[in-house]
Amino acid sequence: MQSSHQHDLGYAFSQAIATVKMNPMPEPIGVFDRYIAKQTETIILKEKVLSLSGDSFDIKLASGNPLIRVDGNVLSLRGRKKVFDMSGRYLFDIYKEHLHLLHTTYVVEDVEKKVKIMQVRNAFKFFGSKANATFTSTGTGKPQSLVMGGNWFDTSADIVDESSGAVVARIDRKLLNAREWLGGQQTYALVVAPGVDMALMCALCICLDEKNNDS
Repeated sequence: MQSSHQHDLGYAFSQAIATVKMNPMPEPIGVFDRYIAKQTETIILKEKVLSLSGDSFDIKLASGNPLIRVDGNVLSLRGRKKVFDMSGRYLFDIYKEHLHLLHTTYVVEDVEKKVKIMQVRNAFKFFGSKANATFTSTGTGKPQSLVMGGNWFDTSADIVDESSGAVVARIDRKLLNAREWLGGQQTYALVVAPGVDMALMCALCICLDEKNNDS
């Protein structure tokens, strides 16, 4: 039975979500066409669950609708995570590449086709961190480079298309203060602009979460 306090918090959360709007992209940015956002979408993520859980779990939209399923077997080689759509269709693996000394690199790969979909590099800086994600958009064939400036633990951080300066997604920790009563781990919102691949943005956040749990 939901308390009146929980109901009020839930209402405040839904109202906050409704006010969040991002500018649409002139061309689609991403790899998985069916996951290209048609409007501003808010995705709910929980820190450390992504890295420490050996169980399967769903990543959901703010509406409660599941988006993708992550299988994070902690005993798997190199801490691999397998990601599926909600019908069980395989999408990609995520793993850390242990070949780099100066920066940490995570790879998003379709192991069935032996194709690297995206690389995420996180370079150390004295103030905050700089994450860089590179991939080729399937709809346009264009190489994409996305950067996240600021600190992972800041209240918000923009993920920006390096070529155009457009904000494609935003990590927002203030938006979900009303949902902290849901318990446990730090919960944050990933707000994705129209025309951007939601599954790929989730993969990027999983990589960043992994990196910061390694630190």
